[in-house]
Amino acid sequence: MIEQSLPDLDAWGAYFSEANLPVLRHTVQELERMRANAENVNGRVLSGTILRDPMMTLRVLAYIQAKRGTRQTTDITTIERAIMMIGIEPFFLNFQDLPQIEEQLRPHPQALLGMLKVIHRGRRAAQWARDWAIVRHDLDVDEITLAALLHDMAELLMWCFAPKIALKVRDTQIANPNTRSADIQVGTYGIALYQLKMALAETWRLPQLLTQLMDNKNAENPRVRNVKLAVDLARHSATSWSDPALPDDFKGIRELLRINQQTLVRRLGLDEATSTLLLAMEETPEQTEPASRNSATP
Repeated sequence: MIEQSLPDLDAWGAYFSEANLPVLRHTVQELERMRANAENVNGRVLSGTILRDPMMTLRVLAYIQAKRGTRQTTDITTIERAIMMIGIEPFFLNFQDLPQIEEQLRPHPQALLGMLKVIHRGRRAAQWARDWAIVRHDLDVDEITLAALLHDMAELLMWCFAPKIALKVRDTQIANPNTRSADIQVGTYGIALYQLKMALAETWRLPQLLTQLMDNKNAENPRVRNVKLAVDLARHSATSWSDPALPDDFKGIRELLRINQQTLVRRLGLDEATSTLLLAMEETPEQTEPASRNSATP
């Protein structure tokens, strides 16, 4: 475990490039169950289990990128395609005896809770991003889903390997709600998590398309905006559906999908009380009128 911030981005990147990434206990249990019946397991079922766990997803992507041949010019941008390249039987041979997140963070229960919350947030973002990609008739919704799931991978790594520092970041954010998260990260980790994410994407040779989809600087691209808006909505709604940032999130989603608030709320799949609250955030003439004279920025 990292007890104190490392000197710089290179040091953080070097540490994580050698780290043995743990996965959820449930993932290990599911893989063992499928391993016992491997001849009846297909890539879609296996990828479904992997995509419930962003850390396992990272392991698979890093593995396939490290093993890709020099003559392979096409990036593998989805987990199902990665499994097709690996093969079911070789997959089970190469992914066994995996370290578990729950064991690694046993001495740090608050950090485990923080990590599980980020995993849950990533799942929700992936679910919403996938649904919106379908609405947009995106050519490959699996790529969008994967990018949303892994968007906050640097935060997951900090919870997992630097739990005491991650807790300090969380407490500082709670105490200073108006301070930019990136500023708090730089003040505590010494780097912004965005920098670490992009550095690790390069270190692990993650597919260029996936890296672009996770990069908010490309938000003028509708596919990137699809991912970003899903991640933002998952983050802002994680504590309360009354978060002051949500109206702007909804405005961005409505513009991206070209739907009204009622249709959007229905697609979110929330309970009746929450849906009623969110319908009250319906756009007003004051909100919609400026769209023509002040184009929305991602």
